[in-house]
Amino acid sequence: MSSKINVLQVIPKLGYGGAETGCYDLAHYLSEKDCGSFIATSGGELLKFVKKNKVKVFRLPVHSKNPLIFIFNTIVLMFLILLKKINIVHARSRAPAWSCYFACLFTNTYFVTTFHGTYNFKNKFKKFYNSVMLRASLTIAGSNFIFSHINENYSEYLSKKKKLRVIFRGINIDYFNPKNISILKQEKLKREWTIEPNKLLILMPGRLTSWKGQEKFIEALNILVEDYNVTNFQAILLGSDQGRKVYLKKLLSLVERYSLTKKVKFFSHCKEMPLAYSIADVVVSASIEPEAFGRVAVESQSMEKPIVASNIGGSKETILNKKSGFLYKHDDPRELAKNLNTVIQLSQEELKLMGNEGRKNVSKKFDVEVMCDSNLREYRKLLKINARN
Repeated sequence: MSSKINVLQVIPKLGYGGAETGCYDLAHYLSEKDCGSFIATSGGELLKFVKKNKVKVFRLPVHSKNPLIFIFNTIVLMFLILLKKINIVHARSRAPAWSCYFACLFTNTYFVTTFHGTYNFKNKFKKFYNSVMLRASLTIAGSNFIFSHINENYSEYLSKKKKLRVIFRGINIDYFNPKNISILKQEKLKREWTIEPNKLLILMPGRLTSWKGQEKFIEALNILVEDYNVTNFQAILLGSDQGRKVYLKKLLSLVERYSLTKKVKFFSHCKEMPLAYSIADVVVSASIEPEAFGRVAVESQSMEKPIVASNIGGSKETILNKKSGFLYKHDDPRELAKNLNTVIQLSQEELKLMGNEGRKNVSKKFDVEVMCDSNLREYRKLLKINARN
């Protein structure tokens, strides 16, 4: 077998989510390690940043669940595997994974998946549909939480012949670095968001959807005012409603009911997330359902900001409780308010120490280089190729 590793990653869209940025980062890392690097996707905002001289992109409707398109994708993927001498196909989502599975089966190619979330498995059909992620030679779990979830709920699809490994997601710690942020940019963003001078800024990033816990967050802000008499703050909910206009209206009504309209603002996006983190005093992740990984917690720690997060899912693994942030009982706005008040009362020295601990934690465990290197090592094990660099 050739020692050249040619990896085709397949993902529905190359957007700004965790799975998508992981695919993007790994693709460029592989190209630097003398591997052939390919992506099949239907499109996405990140495509314009792909270095086309290093990573070859194929536009395919791999986001579709239409049976006819599934057959079309399978045939095209088989053709690409043979034409480009692909020896590993890495599927990063369930929709294209079935096409990848059959294309690999018919071409005798290694099939790899990354299990990014808990997925809905309330009925047998859904569970069977999800099971494609475990029909691979190697399944990568993005956290210990996901690893446990797979073992507890999909044991019938596991076997000794197939490998299940934990590889934590990683972020670019050079990009999420407070030292790279200019004061001029900070001041500009504060003006755009109309942040008043000397006000504490509480930031809650994440798309507007009920399980992300925005309602509990707003309730906690009200408790912070009513029970702790903390009024010198502003809060930003940063994330798109993605068409959930009814939910957005519900959140706005809640803000009005608690008389927080002068304190709480909504913004759909920020072009530079490190900049958004840099002007915050504390970051919140209030999910009421488990986060598979918890990217907000990792990014905020990398930016040396204290994080207050619910104690379920990946956040329990990514946050050093009471060292780099605080964990609270999920779905409990009173505990959230209590922890927010704790952070607000910390001295500048204590905040700096917490920020340093967060940065060290992320650099050690969640650097994108660590993630990419771990993926490449697993690819080499599959192909029985010794590392040379």
